[in-house]
Amino acid sequence: MRRAEFFLLCLVFAAGCTPAPPQPLPQASLTAAPIPASVESLPRRADVRPVGLSIPAIGLEESEIVPLGLDQAGQLTPPSDFKRVGWYTGAPVPGDAGPAVLAGHVDSHSGPAVFFRLRDLKPGDQVTVRRSDGQAATFSVDTVQRYPKDAFPTAAVYGPAPGSALRLITCGGSFDAAKRSYRDNIVVYASTNWAGS
Repeated sequence: MRRAEFFLLCLVFAAGCTPAPPQPLPQASLTAAPIPASVESLPRRADVRPVGLSIPAIGLEESEIVPLGLDQAGQLTPPSDFKRVGWYTGAPVPGDAGPAVLAGHVDSHSGPAVFFRLRDLKPGDQVTVRRSDGQAATFSVDTVQRYPKDAFPTAAVYGPAPGSALRLITCGGSFDAAKRSYRDNIVVYASTNWAGS
């Protein structure tokens, strides 16, 4: 069977998205560990949300951002559209204090999805999140890491962070055809001195 027929819809934060993506396949969760309940207690605003994402270094000019929640196992649900990025609504708004979390698909049956090139980011690359209040928060990439899904660093990704921070998540590594899932996660850590009002 061709490799393209094995591609799983995975979460991520790229041009190359298909205009009419196929229906999602049954899939494993993005990470193997549930999000800790303490994350839900972080301060967040109900009047502002992220609406657009730009990452020039990987050719992502403007991706619409949609809200994401948790499944029954307490794990992050994926966006239903390959070309859109998802924002975990239980975490801070990007630009506000604390770690905001964005995720998206890496690929589909048809090819690359919105976060296909996330792994190519380098320290210093700029990430801009446009917000519903008309402001834009620009982050600088600190590091890009790859983790086995069964060793996902939940505390580092979702736990408290000084100032305003951003986490971009997608799938990566090799593809496990038996589980119909990628074995790893790509996580981009970014920060900014800007703080929303």
